[in-house]
Amino acid sequence: MTDFDYNTSREKLILPEYGRNIQKMVNYATNINESELRNSAAKSLIAVMGNLNPHLRDVNDFKHKLWDHLQIISNFSIDIDSPYPVLKKEVILEKPRRVPYSLSNLRYKHYGKNVEYLIDEALKMEDMEQRLAFCIMIANMMKKFYLTWNKEAVSDLQIFRDLNELSRGKIVIPSEIKLSETRDLLAEIRKAPAAEAPLNNKQNQNKQNQGRQNSNASKNGQKSFSSQNNRGKSPGFYSNGNKSNNGNTGNTGNTGGGYANKLKVVKKKF
Repeated sequence: MTDFDYNTSREKLILPEYGRNIQKMVNYATNINESELRNSAAKSLIAVMGNLNPHLRDVNDFKHKLWDHLQIISNFSIDIDSPYPVLKKEVILEKPRRVPYSLSNLRYKHYGKNVEYLIDEALKMEDMEQRLAFCIMIANMMKKFYLTWNKEAVSDLQIFRDLNELSRGKIVIPSEIKLSETRDLLAEIRKAPAAEAPLNNKQNQNKQNQGRQNSNASKNGQKSFSSQNNRGKSPGFYSNGNKSNNGNTGNTGNTGGGYANKLKVVKKKF
């Protein structure tokens, strides 16, 4: 039985987007002994690789990228005179540096970190009236955030207790103070997604196209409806004196005669 040559049994492609023939040509160029011929073959390979991936021409320094790809396909073993700094294998295999991530323990995650920053700023205020007004603003913001994640109603006392806990007992708002109404805050929350989270361009375009189609369909429907209504009427149906050619009440004889002449012309055509 003849053995079939499957891709699974072949040599693994290092950069599959260039195909197996490019990899074979790179392997052939790598084994050329003469330096001049090897450099000439490398330049020809760069031209072919650029034609296979024309989208790279839109990338800055795409020639540099092609020479780097040539080094990668040859497994960094081809010895050529590159017009750019030769790519090293260590640079490719180097692990990226760890990005530090600030971890903070949030007591109430639905309020967020910014609320805690605002509470710290409120504690720095010396004017008690200004401090109380600022704390009430923070409390209204906390109530809005609470309703964003918890659609059920929340009492003002609950917000005051949370604010007192976040401030480590340093902020106490009198219980007789009333915050914004829940229905008003919910109305703001319902309007917020349209401004804060707009649809992407494709969805907007689809909606605009759909609106145009509906508008055109309604216009076509009105035109067809009016044409159907006019089909069964005689050309002289305005000859009752209610409307003339100028749109005002006019001479019935002249109007009827004009339509009668048009009717004769139409009958001659058919």
